[in-house]
Amino acid sequence: MATSSQIETVGGGVNRLKVGAAFLLVIGAIVAFYLLVAQGAWVQWVALLVGLVLAGIVFLGSDPGRSFKAYVKDSWNELKKVVWPTRKEAVQMTGYVFAFAVIMALFLWLADTTVGWVIYDLLLGWRD
Repeated sequence: MATSSQIETVGGGVNRLKVGAAFLLVIGAIVAFYLLVAQGAWVQWVALLVGLVLAGIVFLGSDPGRSFKAYVKDSWNELKKVVWPTRKEAVQMTGYVFAFAVIMALFLWLADTTVGWVIYDLLLGWRD
């Protein structure tokens, strides 16, 4: 007899509420931005920024927000490990890429011209 086991996460409903509240705060901030047109640009932008900051705080308090924060932290740590090329190496590699692009363009032009010549001039005799 096969039984189906379900995985239940603790606090799943609370996390959904937090994410939903963050989403509603973003929507509210955008709506406030457009409704406060008569109040002036500063009031509009302050309302938008306050709403977005509050949404970010609420989201970061949820499990998906904490996971996102850990992901960003790990990505930043990995970025610190990158060995960036020197200016000389970057200029050299850029030159190689441009040279390859020019050589490839010439090769494709030559191949296209040759195939066109073989098909139209030799086989079909259209260009006399």
